Amino acid sequence: MKIFNSLNDFKVNFKTIVTIGTFDGVHIGHRYIINQLNKIAKKEGGESVLLTFSPHPRFVLYGDSSELKLIDTLEEKKRKLKENGLQNLVVQDFTKEFSRIKYVNFVRDILVKKLNVDCLVIGYDHQFGRNREGSYKELTALAELYNFKLKQIPPQKNNDIAVSSTKIRNLLKDGNIKEANKYLDDSFCLEGRVVDGDKIGRKIGYPTANISVDVNKIIPKEGVYVVNVIVDNSEYEGMLNIGVKTQKIEVHIFNFSKDIYNKELTIKFLDWIRYPIKFANNSELKCQLQKDEIACRFYFS
Repeated sequence: MKIFNSLNDFKVNFKTIVTIGTFDGVHIGHRYIINQLNKIAKKEGGESVLLTFSPHPRFVLYGDSSELKLIDTLEEKKRKLKENGLQNLVVQDFTKEFSRIKYVNFVRDILVKKLNVDCLVIGYDHQFGRNREGSYKELTALAELYNFKLKQIPPQKNNDIAVSSTKIRNLLKDGNIKEANKYLDDSFCLEGRVVDGDKIGRKIGYPTANISVDVNKIIPKEGVYVVNVIVDNSEYEGMLNIGVKTQKIEVHIFNFSKDIYNKELTIKFLDWIRYPIKFANNSELKCQLQKDEIACRFYFS
């Protein structure tokens, strides 16, 4: 996959099959669109292109009032898009000035002149341009005017529920990891660096790695989870706790004793086990951790 860090860097003389969006989570709906892009590109002798934005438009438009947390960081999204066969990714810096582009100018100056669009593939609820004024109806007229094809993709569903990034975020907030993973067709992941902790776990036989993650990343509901942990390209089983209010992330890796301070970890969430419990002392905590370990190991058995 070729990555372009702005529209100005994208210079091509081949047919492009284009879609536009934030693609947060790269869920099954996004994957279906990418698959359609590549099918059309192969048929037309062109290449698939996604125009996405960084930072997320809501951060720019609503600032601190936006409570949005992202399923994927930009780097995670790039990796998923590559794994799903996208050929070209254009990451455009999203600014307030960019947000003011009228939809007519967006089509003419960006889709036609910059991206050389031959076919535009959009989702069922796609709107674009200033104040999201451009809809499928307006696009149909502009496609005819500028001589490019237009294809609208119906919503992808899971148990008759349309898949969206918003629905996945809500599932994660509710701790419904299994359902979120179905929508993602993958395990929800947190990536972060191991930082100093209070080392209470080590004192009771359950050493934990404390993980610092991107501030814009969504953190699932507080509680205990069964997880897989990737460190130094090796994958291990484990259990993880997300603290109440603080959202402190601590993971205990089974059958593991290496020093991983300051290393990067990837945590793959598999299932939610229980709500947080407040303990009177370390003995009570250890007793509960032993029960959690049994439950998590049973999951892997």
